[in-house]
Amino acid sequence: MDASDSAGAAGRSSEPIDEWWHSDLPMLERILALSPVGMAALDGDLRFVWVNEALERLGGVPREQRLGKRLRDVLPILDLRLDVEGIVSRTQRVLDTGQPLVDHLIRGGTKTQPQRPCAYSLSIFRIHDAADRVLGVSFMVLDVTDRWRARERLALLNEVGAQTGSTLDVMHTAQILADVSVPRLADFVAVDLLESVVRGDTPRTGAHLHPPQMRRAGQQSIHKGLPDSVAATGQAVDFHPDSPEMQCMHDGRSRLEAQPGASTRGWFATDLARAAKIHEYGSLSLILVPIRALNDVLGVVRFIRWQLRDPFEQDDLLLAEEVVARAAVSIDNARRYTRQHSTALALQRSLLPRSLNGGSTLDVAWRYLPAHSSDGAGGDWFDVIPLSGARVAMVVGDVVGHGIDAAATMGRLRTTVRTLADIDLPPDELLAHLDDLVLRLIDEEQTADPSLAPAALGATCLYVVYDPVTRKCAMSRAGHPPAAVITPDGSVTFPDLPAGPPLGLGALPFESTEFEIVDGSALALYSDGLIRSRDQDIDVGLTRLRNALASREARLDELCGTVLNSVLTGEPDDDVALLLARTHALSEDQVATWELTSHPSVVADARSLTTDRLTAWGLDSLNFTVELIVSELVTNAFRYGNGHIRLRLIRQDTLICEVSDASNSSPRMRHARTTDEGGRGLFLVAQLARRWGTRYTADGKIVWAEEHLPVNGTLYQAI
Repeated sequence: MDASDSAGAAGRSSEPIDEWWHSDLPMLERILALSPVGMAALDGDLRFVWVNEALERLGGVPREQRLGKRLRDVLPILDLRLDVEGIVSRTQRVLDTGQPLVDHLIRGGTKTQPQRPCAYSLSIFRIHDAADRVLGVSFMVLDVTDRWRARERLALLNEVGAQTGSTLDVMHTAQILADVSVPRLADFVAVDLLESVVRGDTPRTGAHLHPPQMRRAGQQSIHKGLPDSVAATGQAVDFHPDSPEMQCMHDGRSRLEAQPGASTRGWFATDLARAAKIHEYGSLSLILVPIRALNDVLGVVRFIRWQLRDPFEQDDLLLAEEVVARAAVSIDNARRYTRQHSTALALQRSLLPRSLNGGSTLDVAWRYLPAHSSDGAGGDWFDVIPLSGARVAMVVGDVVGHGIDAAATMGRLRTTVRTLADIDLPPDELLAHLDDLVLRLIDEEQTADPSLAPAALGATCLYVVYDPVTRKCAMSRAGHPPAAVITPDGSVTFPDLPAGPPLGLGALPFESTEFEIVDGSALALYSDGLIRSRDQDIDVGLTRLRNALASREARLDELCGTVLNSVLTGEPDDDVALLLARTHALSEDQVATWELTSHPSVVADARSLTTDRLTAWGLDSLNFTVELIVSELVTNAFRYGNGHIRLRLIRQDTLICEVSDASNSSPRMRHARTTDEGGRGLFLVAQLARRWGTRYTADGKIVWAEEHLPVNGTLYQAI
């Protein structure tokens, strides 16, 4: 043995450890008594027979008040909030079964600080003697308040982040912040936001110059009915310029008032309503935290504890700031979404028609319902477009998706359709040109950002043209649901028309169909959101639509409501557009048609026929103007046409003059020079007519002009 070993041996007892353990029982008792873990021994009747110093300090009750008393009688003395029956039953179970209870969490307070929540880890095990006879139980209690509080705070932060991030509504997000914080952090929480934030606008700077407009966005209290609040949720709130709330928002720093002090007494003097609440519910502990996002102050949150709870501490302030910081991100996201949503809706409202007018040709009614889960304006659209010759076009389209992109794309398609309709293209040709536009839009979007899906790809459209003279209806569709025709007797049919490809695919033709419909029939155009949903197949939706439309002589507005109530099974999954139109054909007395021969006297014959018809219609005041228009149009047809000439007059909302010939050459208005002998015909027509134009047919073209009808004997003329 070397010197070091000798020294180590000299410092240790040579007595075996197990002998020391059994022989030095007073030392063992001393160790248990001085243990930092609270310990006690109970006999078979669950009476206290031994308590160490740590448990005595932990409970705040002297051991003399415990020894000899039952556990059931001692626990209420420690804390009235303890689950006495639960603890006693668990202790009795350990005594009966011998199965130990390990690290069971109990919550309560102490006798010295009854309002301060604490947490304890309880472990219970059965005691035996050397003969294995049951003597009682022993339990150990460890104060785990710090660990429990850290876990609770982490859970609170996680819940705030998860719940506030689940909504994109500013007011709802603020209310969630208040709900989660009460009672876990405070007795009363009020969330006040700037009015501009609630509307979705950017927080206004320079709030220190004038008290900003604020609104109570959310609040919660431990008292039912929020009697401790001075404002209802959604109500405007005012703060004195020198109040802690305004100071908090101006400098962006939190405030902690553990007890009412000098700073709050001055506030009470200027805010009598809140001072009255504090007087009613007792002294308060206050935390004010500004709601900040990207260096912008959105509002302020007030955390209050009344006198029955411990006042706030610095740790509570740190927790409140972290809670508000997490909620502020969600509130700012909701604000930005609200702004985008409002912008998209405003854009959609500006792009959709404010009113639809089918003139005397069509009675129209419509409905538009946004999707229940829509994150912005949708891409559904509809329109009614007056055409030449008393005809009217109807269109319904659907752009995939929602939001600003969908609304903007919808507006571009609607404008394009109006432009193409103005040049009187047949339905299938119009869709072909519209498809070309969509292809160009897709190329532009993919060139700008290949990662984004083009908004126009997959858009659908249904285009219908009704002619009240011939009572014929022509239509074509690009991947859109078919139109429905409701006859006056209430029968409903869906015309046989190929669906055609959606817009944006290219290289695929569109087909059209033309059929005659009974006067007084109604046409129903709609988007697929009406007949398709998550719980309803499209065939089921068409059947429900057929049954809903089968109504005799129902007013169109009432029929719109009936369709929506009958076909939709709940809140729509997609936007719903519905357009109903009832046709009114022109009577034979409203149309005059003449087949003219290509002869030098044809112009004089046309003038004579026109004058006689206007006289018969009681429109003598139009004789000079219309006779001149007819003369110029027939002269051009005779000179530049190919033989066959037709003259047609239509009396409806306006007087329409049409001259058709077999030529496909487009008439062009020229500005003749002073020395020119011709070239002034179309210029005169343009000056005299309300409007004029050209449309092409299968066997030539039609040049038309419209003239205002006289009102009370006076002719109103657009020159």
